[in-house]
Amino acid sequence: MTRAEFLRLLGCGIAGAMVPGAPGLLAAQQRAGGAGAAGYDFWFTRLKYNSGDWNVDQRMPANIITSLIDYTSLRVDPKEHVVDLGDPAMLAAPFCYLAGHKAVEFSAPERRNLERYIRNGGFVFVDDCNHDIDGLFAKSFEAQMASIFGAEALKKLPNSHPLYTSFFKFTGPPATTFELNGWGDDIVHDYLKGITINGRLGLLYSNKDYGCEWDYDWRNKRFLAEDNTRFAVNIVMYALTN
Repeated sequence: MTRAEFLRLLGCGIAGAMVPGAPGLLAAQQRAGGAGAAGYDFWFTRLKYNSGDWNVDQRMPANIITSLIDYTSLRVDPKEHVVDLGDPAMLAAPFCYLAGHKAVEFSAPERRNLERYIRNGGFVFVDDCNHDIDGLFAKSFEAQMASIFGAEALKKLPNSHPLYTSFFKFTGPPATTFELNGWGDDIVHDYLKGITINGRLGLLYSNKDYGCEWDYDWRNKRFLAEDNTRFAVNIVMYALTN
């Protein structure tokens, strides 16, 4: 199933009872960002979860939104939207972001929604803010994914993955300044991981702390020698077209 098909059919999966055009679907879309009704192609949805610290890198979404407006022809909602992972409204989002520093332990509704969303065509970008494979977030999140999708579900992505050429061309995941400066586990992670369902990447997982790398006042982007959010454009474009 492509992401476009997912967006057309998502009403059938929300709470197991909604259908396209139904009031329940519209309410879910409005809670998830209102994008379906407002005519947007993309809206940034941050997932709020009960454990850990989900509300990180608060300026980052504005930079991604600005880049999508600058580089693409997408109709982009200019606002970030925050939706509870345990709320079926998250099933109406075309793209979700989840991040944190602390240990993660999803509740039963959070686990159920995350699995349903990914298995039925959704896309989640998960970023470890510690950039540390031995940190609390990394260990606990990877354990959660193993318990939901299986021990072998989360795999390293090859640098030939279409993600790296979905808009701009990259030869692999761009390094962050935090990695290069020896922060976290003092390792430059030359890979990203993902969960692929029926040949489609449904979850992208990073230990590189892209969220913090992109967390600055959007007006300061003009001072960068190269816009470091270009890879975020690739992530979003891949999410919307595959």
